[in-house]
Amino acid sequence: MGIFKIEGGHKLQGEVTPQGAKNEVLQIICATILTPEKVIINNVPNIIDVNKLIFILKELGVKVTQLSENSYSFQADEIDLDYLESADFKRDGSSLRGSIMLVGPLLARFGRGYIPRPGGDKIGRRRLDTHFEGFMKLGAKFRYNKEEYFYGVEAKELFGTYMLLDEASVTGTANILMASVLATGKTTIYNAACEPYIQQLCKMLNSMGANIKGVSSNLLIIEGVKELKGCEHTVLPDMIEIGSWIGIAAMTQSEITIKNVSWENLGQIPDVFRKLGIKLEKRNDDIYIPAQDSYEIEGFIDGSILTISDAPWPGFTPDLLSIILVTATQAKGTVLIHQKMFESRLFFVDKLIDMGAKVILCDPHRANVIGFNHESKLKATTMVSPDIRAGVSLLIAALSAKGTSTIHNIEQIDRGYDKIDEKLIKLGAKIKRLN
Repeated sequence: MGIFKIEGGHKLQGEVTPQGAKNEVLQIICATILTPEKVIINNVPNIIDVNKLIFILKELGVKVTQLSENSYSFQADEIDLDYLESADFKRDGSSLRGSIMLVGPLLARFGRGYIPRPGGDKIGRRRLDTHFEGFMKLGAKFRYNKEEYFYGVEAKELFGTYMLLDEASVTGTANILMASVLATGKTTIYNAACEPYIQQLCKMLNSMGANIKGVSSNLLIIEGVKELKGCEHTVLPDMIEIGSWIGIAAMTQSEITIKNVSWENLGQIPDVFRKLGIKLEKRNDDIYIPAQDSYEIEGFIDGSILTISDAPWPGFTPDLLSIILVTATQAKGTVLIHQKMFESRLFFVDKLIDMGAKVILCDPHRANVIGFNHESKLKATTMVSPDIRAGVSLLIAALSAKGTSTIHNIEQIDRGYDKIDEKLIKLGAKIKRLN
């Protein structure tokens, strides 16, 4: 397993360009199965989760060509459906949660899709009911092998229908959307997720010949078509990495410019960081963060303590709550972090408490943070990364801490962040990657 050794307490300076959005590109790559024609995808991040999915597509028979460092072509004209029921697929698919989004495109084009129970972050239960209930409403038959934790859906033909999703699941919406674009008739998806990732998927599918209306809303109307064509698509910059760099700048009191952030797709992210007292400037399509000796948390208008919570888009993304939490440990004031969507995502705070942070974990969903106002530094320690976002939060804490910290299991960080140590070194951080 890999290790980061971080000598904390150094100020950073310079420019950084965020990678392509992990949560978007996993959907986009799965959508390439919907056509036998060539699809080119640009701004693909070189991260473990994406590389695992590309490997699975190659094993499935998709012709994958790397055109440049971050551009690939995909052509699914000779698919090996037998691979889906092989021991290799049961092993490969179970290591990646994003593999669930293969089911919708496979069902739509080939009439059957299978998936082992997918893995991913240990951040609490994330059920798959929304996905499979949507497929069944389109006319698919569902089967489940309890011994092997293996799911399957099959249908000779899918038919459009009206459905009200029980939750605004991003991956569930993407999966049902990809299944419905080739269904016969009209499909209406209400309570659909409308994150920029879904909007990008809709735009890509429409460019391939799909007929999707209501893009950017929670009511999607899809008129099924007979076939889809090839296209070229560019992935948005990763809003989660952008938020991570804002937290790094604040915690290390550094001056950083984040390049080409696609401001119109950041939603509430800049304003939530401003509520912590962090100064942000919009410079064309960049974010400029000046070095700040101190940042003070705002209260509510009635004087009560600020609460920051997650919600489906256009609410604040749950993937940045752990970044907000660690950033608040050096703010002036108090904030309540309320993680509503996942029940185990705040358990990493015990590591911050070991470093000297003032955090009260009220329950699995809420943590109260009392900031140090940079008057008392966190202490270096040895940590283990439990998941992608908590891992980066611990990395941010280590960058600001006094002394040298060690983070084990950094493969979790590499699952979502492309060469983050190299980017940090260019900004002046003292970080080493060890095996």
